[in-house]
Amino acid sequence: MANVPHTTAPRRRRAATAGFHLSATALAVLWLLPIALVLVTSVRSFDDIAAHGLGSRPRSFTLDAFRQAWVDGGQQRALINSLLVTVPCVLVTLALAAMAAFGLSRYELPLRRSLLLLMLGGNLLPPQILLIPVSKLSELMGAYDTLPALIGVQIGFGVGFYVFVLHGFMRAIPAEIQQAAVVDGAGPWQIFWRIVLPLTRPALAALSALSFTWIFNDLLWAITVLRSDTKMPITAALIGLQGQYVSMWNVIAAGSVVAAAPTVAVFLRFQRHFVAGLNLGAVK
Repeated sequence: MANVPHTTAPRRRRAATAGFHLSATALAVLWLLPIALVLVTSVRSFDDIAAHGLGSRPRSFTLDAFRQAWVDGGQQRALINSLLVTVPCVLVTLALAAMAAFGLSRYELPLRRSLLLLMLGGNLLPPQILLIPVSKLSELMGAYDTLPALIGVQIGFGVGFYVFVLHGFMRAIPAEIQQAAVVDGAGPWQIFWRIVLPLTRPALAALSALSFTWIFNDLLWAITVLRSDTKMPITAALIGLQGQYVSMWNVIAAGSVVAAAPTVAVFLRFQRHFVAGLNLGAVK
């Protein structure tokens, strides 16, 4: 009888492990089903979907929907617009955030904590309450319906969060490294460029991947400061694929696949940085 607890405990652990894996598998299948439906729909013909329904077994295979979305639907131009917005936003935002975080984390500046709280508080505001002010401000500045207006909005609303994250990462760098550089005659810019920035490379890589995904997939600010169809990014251009009376679901699905491809490629390339980025700013 003394061996009963030793035999039941492993069984309970195995049962708990099996239950966890079954639950995780079920959640993964539920998450992958919509993606599989979009992929299958994108390679079906419109006649097949119209005759048998969207959720029916596919009876055709064609890539014509990708051609229609890419050429007729304007996805090619929209993808270029998205890259023209995303790449400068990522570079400028992280450059500004890195310099600001360096000053706030390595030097005793006045109102340092107030500035950090202000940046963090700005990211806690619901963006919906700022739609009208941002739209009116872009009109007053003469930048409404231009890509620079969208770039400015993305930089303005992103730099505060990146400063807050990089500040926590840079504060973890030992102060002795900076003191040794000062003894050797290095100035603030040399300390930032040659010492702190290389040590912050993991955080910058994680934030680059995250910011690229967030900015590329943004829809709210695009439809707020842009009006012309020729200037819309690819996420907003998907709305144009929706017909007024008849929706060509295969073309819409193909356009969604094209829109998701760049972010999927970035995620696969930097997925380890995504995982590492979950712990950014956790250190004091």
